[in-house]
Amino acid sequence: MADKHPYVGGSGALVQVLDHLKKSFPTNLDAGVLRKLGFAPKNESYILNIVRFIKLIDETGARTEKGQRVFTLHDASSFEKEFSELVKSAYADLFKLHGEDAWTLDSGKLITYFRQTDQSSELVGTRQTGTFKALAAYAGHAAAPAGAQRMKAKPAPSGKAKPKAIEKLTEPPRKTLNGSPKARGDSVGLTVRIEVNLPANGDQDTYDKIFKSIRENLLNG
Repeated sequence: MADKHPYVGGSGALVQVLDHLKKSFPTNLDAGVLRKLGFAPKNESYILNIVRFIKLIDETGARTEKGQRVFTLHDASSFEKEFSELVKSAYADLFKLHGEDAWTLDSGKLITYFRQTDQSSELVGTRQTGTFKALAAYAGHAAAPAGAQRMKAKPAPSGKAKPKAIEKLTEPPRKTLNGSPKARGDSVGLTVRIEVNLPANGDQDTYDKIFKSIRENLLNG
């Protein structure tokens, strides 16, 4: 098991904790605080190892002066610049080896680096890579790995969906009582008039379902 580069199974919890620290950074961060906040259940120690590794808290869990200064920066670009320096300092050997390209290294190269450096297993090396990628994304240098993205609200629709034009209903061939087709010139026939009342507040999906039902049950039945 690696004892140098920390990791967590899912990066989403790490992002949640970092987001919270930007809003409110407690003077002391420990497992009890994370449990009260509802973050990283049963993974508190992994998150604390990462936060401690990038020097946001010290060995006792106390908030560091640098951590407080960086996480109270309101301007996004200023925060990303300062947070980048924290990450670069923590992963100094990786950046010494790859320079600024370390931010965007592919997963294969990162896994190789972590496994060779820490003699970690494939699973741990993969998680170390996911953790670094999540920190790189938070610093504004890369796309967030799967599971670490922040949830974005969907924009409200600008207006009601317009229904499709009502299709012309073709009259099916008239049938005799025994079910065989009957010529239109015969004197006996049956005409069915269908009236469809569309709901005023219906959306596009509602109209599509109505016409689909008409086709399946009346026209093609």
